[in-house]
Amino acid sequence: MARKKISTTIYITPEQNERLKALNQKTKVPVAEYIRQGIDLVLDKYKAQLPGQATFDELS
Repeated sequence: MARKKISTTIYITPEQNERLKALNQKTKVPVAEYIRQGIDLVLDKYKAQLPGQATFDELS
């Protein structure tokens, strides 16, 4: 079952738009999916800065 999504507005450069559209035309994957994947990559990269439980490695 697909997860519920919320609508939001983002601003990208014309170059990013062109490249995303070209990728979409070649792969048929929606541009929004690529944007969600990019957000997931950033969130994973900075997960240590997000609030939550500390791991044992962070405590030592």
